[in-house]
Amino acid sequence: MTFSRTTRRVLLVALALGLAVIYFPLLVVFLNSFNSDTTFGWPPGGFTLEWWGRAAANDGALAALRTSVEAGLAATAIALVLGTMAAFALQRYKFIGRNPISLLIVLPIALPGIVTGIALNNAFRTILGINLGLFTAIVAHATFCIVVVFNNVVARLRRLGNNLEEASMDLGADGITTFRLVTFPMLRSALLAGGLLAFALSFDEIIVTTFTLGAGLETVPIWIYGNLFRPNQAPIVNVVAVVLILASTVPVYLAQRLSGDSASGGRL
Repeated sequence: MTFSRTTRRVLLVALALGLAVIYFPLLVVFLNSFNSDTTFGWPPGGFTLEWWGRAAANDGALAALRTSVEAGLAATAIALVLGTMAAFALQRYKFIGRNPISLLIVLPIALPGIVTGIALNNAFRTILGINLGLFTAIVAHATFCIVVVFNNVVARLRRLGNNLEEASMDLGADGITTFRLVTFPMLRSALLAGGLLAFALSFDEIIVTTFTLGAGLETVPIWIYGNLFRPNQAPIVNVVAVVLILASTVPVYLAQRLSGDSASGGRL
């Protein structure tokens, strides 16, 4: 399909405007983290690293960061195990109800977060009698992190087929040896990409976390929301927001690179 020069220019302008709407506010947050003016006057009145120093020494922000990392790593580990197992079961075997089960696995990421949060909160407190805490938040995050890993592994298994696995077993290798020497190396980049995406998804989640995290605990998004309108904390919030942007962007970028590299052979 070819476009006229005018059409190309219009599309280019539309693209530039769309990117500006998305990324200019993020640029403002980044610049305000170095803004010496506590009222965030625009343009910035000066440059300072004071807010970064205060953020690094802020006990609340550091505790929230630690909670987010712990929850993200634990939820990602659970998602890698369960998501991979579900992907193998649904992709390698045919059985009654396979399509409905596949839908049920993917559904949590499509449901509104507030619905998932309320449902899990009721399940933990009313049905199971479990007090809300870090554990319940990890389980809640794992419910939608599994979807990311599942989708990555299923896509890779569909692309690879099972010829190499069958050849390995024809040569005398058992199932464990075949998985270790043949299947896992081909899935490695997909698992890493899925894990990075799952961690990023868990790290910046706020709605489900609000309903499932125990009292006295905060993740980084919850800490930002709670301190956003406090005048003394506003400059530090910008710094923490920049850290959150980086923590969410870097895993997604690496996952994209891994997915692109694996498409040409699955090598890291």
